[in-house]
Amino acid sequence: MILILGHSAYAVPATVDYIFDGDTFSAQVKLEDDIKISVRVRIMDIDAPEISGRCDSEIQGALKAKKRLEELLPIGATVDLQDVKDDKYLGRIDAHVKNSDGIDISSTMIKEKLVRKYGGGKRYGWCE
Repeated sequence: MILILGHSAYAVPATVDYIFDGDTFSAQVKLEDDIKISVRVRIMDIDAPEISGRCDSEIQGALKAKKRLEELLPIGATVDLQDVKDDKYLGRIDAHVKNSDGIDISSTMIKEKLVRKYGGGKRYGWCE
């Protein structure tokens, strides 16, 4: 199933199901009163180290980023998805994400140096 919400000018509420890594999580999105779907959400504007990284420092960085994202977006928490658009991978969407306290997740993760700012295109490695 493909979720097409377009470029939403409003926040789409979702409930966090599972954290995959430092920039991707799964959430339940309520489409109508009795219809919910599960979707993978890639947080816009950031790139996190990969858990299956090429070196130990990348893997350790990925685990730290995932742990922090779990703190910011605990399982069962309601989040707001903004500027939702289809991702390059089928079944995944891209969105700006704010938690229930109104904290912008991208900005927080960048400020804490757990991820890098990412605007698309070539991604750079995390190993020296």
